[in-house]
Amino acid sequence: MFSKTCEYGIKAAIYIAGSSKEGKRVRLKDIASNIDSPEAFTAKILQLLAKNNIIDSIKGPTGGFEINEEKMKSIMLNEIVLAIDGDKIYNGCGLGLHKCNAKKPCPLHDKFQLIRDDLKKMLITTSLYSLSEGLTEGIVWLKR
Repeated sequence: MFSKTCEYGIKAAIYIAGSSKEGKRVRLKDIASNIDSPEAFTAKILQLLAKNNIIDSIKGPTGGFEINEEKMKSIMLNEIVLAIDGDKIYNGCGLGLHKCNAKKPCPLHDKFQLIRDDLKKMLITTSLYSLSEGLTEGIVWLKR
Protein backbone atom coordinates (compact mmCIF):
# COMPACT_ATOMS: atom_id res chain seq x y z
CA MET A 1 0.00 0.00 0.00
CA PHE A 2 2.75 2.49 0.97
CA SER A 3 6.08 2.66 -0.81
CA LYS A 4 9.04 1.13 1.03
CA THR A 5 10.37 4.66 1.53
CA CYS A 6 7.10 5.70 3.13
CA GLU A 7 7.02 2.62 5.37
CA TYR A 8 10.51 3.44 6.66
CA GLY A 9 9.56 7.11 7.01
CA ILE A 10 6.55 6.27 9.16
CA LYS A 11 8.60 3.88 11.30
CA ALA A 12 11.41 6.43 11.70
CA ALA A 13 8.99 9.18 12.73
CA ILE A 14 7.32 6.87 15.26
CA TYR A 15 10.70 5.81 16.67
CA ILE A 16 11.88 9.42 16.96
CA ALA A 17 8.59 10.42 18.61
CA GLY A 18 8.84 7.60 21.14
CA SER A 19 12.43 8.48 21.98
CA SER A 20 11.59 12.18 22.21
CA LYS A 21 8.82 11.41 24.72
CA GLU A 22 11.52 9.86 26.90
CA GLY A 23 13.67 12.98 26.52
CA LYS A 24 16.15 11.32 24.17
CA ARG A 25 17.54 12.77 20.96
CA VAL A 26 18.42 9.94 18.56
CA ARG A 27 21.13 9.56 15.96
CA LEU A 28 20.87 8.15 12.46
CA LYS A 29 22.61 4.90 13.39
CA ASP A 30 20.13 4.22 16.22
CA ILE A 31 17.13 4.99 14.05
CA ALA A 32 18.30 2.76 11.19
CA SER A 33 19.05 -0.08 13.57
CA ASN A 34 15.74 0.17 15.41
CA ILE A 35 13.60 0.26 12.27
CA ASP A 36 15.71 -2.33 10.41
CA SER A 37 16.56 0.05 7.56
CA PRO A 38 19.81 0.66 5.64
CA GLU A 39 21.61 3.69 7.09
CA ALA A 40 22.12 5.61 3.82
CA PHE A 41 18.48 5.07 2.84
CA THR A 42 17.34 6.17 6.31
CA ALA A 43 19.46 9.34 6.05
CA LYS A 44 17.66 10.36 2.85
CA ILE A 45 14.27 9.70 4.43
CA LEU A 46 15.17 11.72 7.53
CA GLN A 47 16.25 14.63 5.33
CA LEU A 48 12.86 14.53 3.64
CA LEU A 49 11.02 14.41 6.98
CA ALA A 50 13.08 17.31 8.33
CA LYS A 51 12.56 19.35 5.15
CA ASN A 52 8.80 18.87 5.56
CA ASN A 53 8.99 19.97 9.23
CA ILE A 54 7.88 16.59 10.58
CA ILE A 55 11.04 15.94 12.58
CA ASP A 56 13.70 18.30 13.91
CA SER A 57 17.32 17.77 12.91
CA ILE A 58 19.94 19.13 15.29
CA LYS A 59 23.52 19.35 14.04
CA GLY A 60 26.72 19.03 16.04
CA PRO A 61 28.31 16.61 18.48
CA THR A 62 25.18 16.42 20.64
CA GLY A 63 22.90 16.51 17.61
CA GLY A 64 20.44 14.02 16.27
CA PHE A 65 16.73 13.91 15.63
CA GLU A 66 13.80 14.75 17.86
CA ILE A 67 10.20 15.94 17.81
CA ASN A 68 8.66 18.34 20.29
CA GLU A 69 5.77 16.67 22.13
CA GLU A 70 3.24 19.35 21.15
CA LYS A 71 4.33 19.05 17.54
CA MET A 72 3.95 15.26 17.52
CA LYS A 73 0.39 15.65 18.79
CA SER A 74 -0.45 17.82 15.78
CA ILE A 75 1.36 15.79 13.12
CA MET A 76 -1.04 13.38 11.48
CA LEU A 77 0.03 10.26 9.64
CA ASN A 78 -1.35 11.83 6.48
CA GLU A 79 1.40 14.49 6.59
CA ILE A 80 4.14 11.86 6.60
CA VAL A 81 2.55 9.99 3.71
CA LEU A 82 2.10 13.19 1.68
CA ALA A 83 5.70 14.28 2.37
CA ILE A 84 7.10 11.00 1.06
CA ASP A 85 4.60 9.47 -1.39
CA GLY A 86 2.46 12.46 -2.30
CA ASP A 87 -1.27 11.91 -2.77
CA LYS A 88 -1.09 8.92 -5.11
CA ILE A 89 -2.52 6.65 -2.41
CA TYR A 90 -5.79 8.59 -2.67
CA ASN A 91 -5.89 8.53 -6.45
CA GLY A 92 -5.42 5.93 -9.09
CA CYS A 93 -7.01 2.64 -9.91
CA GLY A 94 -6.99 -0.46 -7.73
CA LEU A 95 -6.10 -2.47 -10.83
CA GLY A 96 -3.52 0.04 -12.06
CA LEU A 97 -5.55 1.21 -15.05
CA HIS A 98 -4.68 4.71 -16.27
CA LYS A 99 -8.16 5.74 -17.37
CA CYS A 100 -10.26 4.40 -14.54
CA ASN A 101 -12.69 6.95 -13.09
CA ALA A 102 -16.30 7.30 -11.94
CA LYS A 103 -17.51 7.68 -15.54
CA LYS A 104 -15.44 4.77 -16.85
CA PRO A 105 -14.81 2.54 -13.80
CA CYS A 106 -12.85 -0.67 -13.56
CA PRO A 107 -14.53 -3.69 -11.90
CA LEU A 108 -12.99 -2.73 -8.52
CA HIS A 109 -13.59 1.03 -8.71
CA ASP A 110 -16.51 1.44 -6.29
CA LYS A 111 -15.23 -1.06 -3.71
CA PHE A 112 -11.71 0.34 -3.88
CA GLN A 113 -13.02 3.89 -3.47
CA LEU A 114 -14.63 2.90 -0.15
CA ILE A 115 -11.34 1.43 1.08
CA ARG A 116 -9.42 4.51 -0.03
CA ASP A 117 -11.90 6.78 1.76
CA ASP A 118 -11.52 4.78 4.98
CA LEU A 119 -7.74 4.84 4.64
CA LYS A 120 -7.73 8.60 4.13
CA LYS A 121 -9.92 9.08 7.20
CA MET A 122 -7.54 6.94 9.28
CA LEU A 123 -4.45 8.80 8.02
CA ILE A 124 -5.99 12.22 8.67
CA THR A 125 -7.17 11.36 12.21
CA THR A 126 -4.15 9.40 13.50
CA SER A 127 -1.48 11.46 15.23
CA LEU A 128 2.19 10.62 15.44
CA TYR A 129 1.85 10.97 19.21
CA SER A 130 -0.82 8.25 19.40
CA LEU A 131 1.24 5.88 17.25
CA SER A 132 4.25 6.28 19.52
CA GLU A 133 2.31 5.51 22.70
CA GLY A 134 2.39 1.75 22.31
CA LEU A 135 6.08 1.90 21.47
CA THR A 136 7.05 3.54 24.73
CA GLU A 137 4.83 1.10 26.62
CA GLY A 138 6.46 -1.88 24.87
CA ILE A 139 3.22 -3.21 23.36
CA VAL A 140 4.08 -2.46 19.70
CA TRP A 141 7.30 -2.92 17.73
CA LEU A 142 8.95 -1.39 14.69
CA LYS A 143 11.27 -4.28 13.91
CA ARG A 144 10.58 -7.81 12.80
